[in-house]
Amino acid sequence: MSTPTTERRARLFRNGRNQAVRIPREFELPGQEVVIRKDGDRLVLEPVKKFNNIAELLASWETIEDEEFPDVDEGLPPLDDIKL
Repeated sequence: MSTPTTERRARLFRNGRNQAVRIPREFELPGQEVVIRKDGDRLVLEPVKKFNNIAELLASWETIEDEEFPDVDEGLPPLDDIKL
């Protein structure tokens, strides 16, 4: 039984004014876009997550129920009653 490859050398090349990398087939990512970020001297590539609807997007967010939010009305004078 063989173990999956977790490391491999890849070639860098120029594409116009940009530096690019040839990603080996076993490291291919799904989709057409990635998010790239720098972590120290490393570059991290992650596939862009696509959502079919707003409900899927909202479900993917972490809950913030333990977060303490500031009282944005603190220090403001009370609102006047308005009769319509």
